[in-house]
Amino acid sequence: MSDQAVLHVKGRVLVGPEDVRDELWVVDGRVSYDRPAGARDIRTVAGWALPGLVDAHCHVGLGPHGPVDAATAEKQARTDREAGTLLIRDAGSPSDTRWVDERDDLPKIVRAGRHIARTRRYIRNFAHEIEPDDLVGYVAQEARRGDGWVKLVGDWIDRDLGDLAPSWPRDAVEAAIAEAHRLGARVTAHCFAENSLQDLVEAGIDCIEHATGLTEDLIPLFAAHGVAIVPTLVNIATFPDLAAGGEARFPRWSAHMRRLYERRYDTVRAAYDAGIPVYVGTDAGGSLAHGLVAGEAAELVTAGIPPLDALAATSWAARAWLGRPGLEEGAPADLVVYESDPRADVRVLTSPRRVVLNGQVVE
Repeated sequence: MSDQAVLHVKGRVLVGPEDVRDELWVVDGRVSYDRPAGARDIRTVAGWALPGLVDAHCHVGLGPHGPVDAATAEKQARTDREAGTLLIRDAGSPSDTRWVDERDDLPKIVRAGRHIARTRRYIRNFAHEIEPDDLVGYVAQEARRGDGWVKLVGDWIDRDLGDLAPSWPRDAVEAAIAEAHRLGARVTAHCFAENSLQDLVEAGIDCIEHATGLTEDLIPLFAAHGVAIVPTLVNIATFPDLAAGGEARFPRWSAHMRRLYERRYDTVRAAYDAGIPVYVGTDAGGSLAHGLVAGEAAELVTAGIPPLDALAATSWAARAWLGRPGLEEGAPADLVVYESDPRADVRVLTSPRRVVLNGQVVE
């Protein structure tokens, strides 16, 4: 044991949904369930401890007009940390945030590289905007730049059609997803509408972001292929305003967005009931504020997901899905301590008592 101070977390430690222990120790930044021999400089934190929360759809380094400077990206990451988010799947960013990996005081990030979109079919300055013939090459590039994920823009408004439409032909996404998998990366896609989903799932995609277009006939396909969804309901809440803003120019698109919004809770609950994995993601970055992870967990409960499963979607289950440890023996000590049991009411997540990152109390 080094001379580093020892942290003693006592009360109730939620190692898993049913694996509850009375205490843990943090030694040299790692979790231990054995009291360290000879420990003298001990700081104690009491309460209900949970693995650091996961935001599985977040954009550090992205602002309303594209990439932001390092100071702004750091502020975004700190805001997430203050909310208890200690693991982020960055679902597309034009900024190089690998410098964050050198910081022990900022959340850990699993990157998906930069969004890959069709030319003039996404938000300006956010994505690589390309044509289908270049998709495989760009997917390979972002697979090498990321941390095991690649992000496609699966659909967006087609100005000629006046509504949402798929971005890619079936053969292009099949080849691109196969290439990502060959390189050891999983693939996810932004999808609002219904008509891009079947091709993406049958092409082997691993996850769909937003997934507002899930319908009764598509849900069994998702379940059979084991495709996860990250609904980002705190972002879907903006659909009525988006629809109002586009009403004059794209009335068909506006009406479609309102329909997707109105059935959002039914869509998520039907997916959950069918056994589709559902994870918490906020879509923070761009125009949406950071630090909304507790609100997204509460939205899943409003949609009808049981509180314990909504909690797992931002803790134990989400960490396992991303291949990152929780509070196992020897894992990095990334945890959040609350006043009361978050399993009983996920609204507890809005008020962390203490945030511990890499063994250090940071909040």
